[in-house]
Amino acid sequence: MTSLIQDVLLYVPSAGFLATSAVAVRYRGAQVNALRQVAARDEEARHLANTRLPALVYASQNGTGNSASPTGTTLHQQLARTETGLAYRSVLDQVDAALKAAETRAEASSRAAVQATTSSLQPLVYEIQTLITQLLATKHDEEMLARLQPLDHSASQLARRLQILAVITGKWPGRQRNDVPLLDAVRGGVSRIRDYLRVRVPREFPYYLSSRYVEPVVLAVAELLDNAARHSAPRTPVEVTFVDAHQGISIEIHDAGSGMTAEVRTEAARRLSGQHPVQLTKLRTPPAFGHLGVGALARQYGFTVRLDQEHSVHGGIRAIVFVPRTMLAAPPAADAGPVQERPPHTASAAADSTRADGHGYQVTGDGLALRPPPSRGPRHRAQQLTPSEPPPADSGRALAAFAQGTQTVHNPTPEAPATEEPPR
Repeated sequence: MTSLIQDVLLYVPSAGFLATSAVAVRYRGAQVNALRQVAARDEEARHLANTRLPALVYASQNGTGNSASPTGTTLHQQLARTETGLAYRSVLDQVDAALKAAETRAEASSRAAVQATTSSLQPLVYEIQTLITQLLATKHDEEMLARLQPLDHSASQLARRLQILAVITGKWPGRQRNDVPLLDAVRGGVSRIRDYLRVRVPREFPYYLSSRYVEPVVLAVAELLDNAARHSAPRTPVEVTFVDAHQGISIEIHDAGSGMTAEVRTEAARRLSGQHPVQLTKLRTPPAFGHLGVGALARQYGFTVRLDQEHSVHGGIRAIVFVPRTMLAAPPAADAGPVQERPPHTASAAADSTRADGHGYQVTGDGLALRPPPSRGPRHRAQQLTPSEPPPADSGRALAAFAQGTQTVHNPTPEAPATEEPPR
């Protein structure tokens, strides 16, 4: 009995020691786990500050990244559903919303500033063009004409640049009230670039462009011609050709430049498609507006523009403006008046051996003037001229159409009354 009690007393301290040791080990494991969680949260916080937030800012500034998760994932996946992970996600969402709101405000301010600038400058440019045109019409001094024509050409280029800026910001490019030949619309674009003497345009093309699309096509062709001329050697030509297709008309512009790399051509195609909204705050430095304006016009009015390097005539770039047949108009009806007949000769005139020459009086057979018999009327009577035969119905029609079409495409009338261009 005594031996049994001693054995029990001997094992009781051992059991207590074991229990205490187990509690200590468990506490130590919990402490280690807590320290690991703290370390994981610290690493996640550093990952948020050093990686996820900078990635969010970069994606917002450059429009890159995955739209579903533009800031990446958590560093420790076990924290994604915890309070810490949800809090970090909320921080990112709030920063993203603040960046988008600031971007929207900056874009709206930039557009408003550009629109205000173009709206104030366009009337001044149109006034300058009107004054120059009046001087060209009234002054006949060759030296003055030689000085005024470059000024008029420079004012036309300035007006084109202002129109492109207005188009990028969503404004109306201008309104054309008359249908004009498509060839005259292309010539109007040629007249608005600096190196217009290098451009070769066909002499004839029978189709007409509807009035609503005249100014957009003129602006688009002018920008493409300007790019073709500036990116090719000064002595090389820029050729314009027309292709009459089943669905519409293709205006092809061929330059003799060095072409484009694949990356540059891809970016140009993206801009010319007009499918991506233009953001002024994200333009590169220095900004390029030409392709952006052409793309905006193409999207708004229904024609397409694309670039091709494989089929260029001179090894450069071929720009193709495809105009659907819905944008074309029927040729205007000819203004042909009724043909007037010559008055019949009287019997006395037929019996007389006299004839009338081109001076309006009668002469005898030997060429002497025949004095008319005295009349009983007033002494000073207006001479009755014989009506002459009218010219053919189509005489001068082509020249008049060219002059009218060229005059109209050179002088668009904007929609807004405040920026309306005076007639030239």
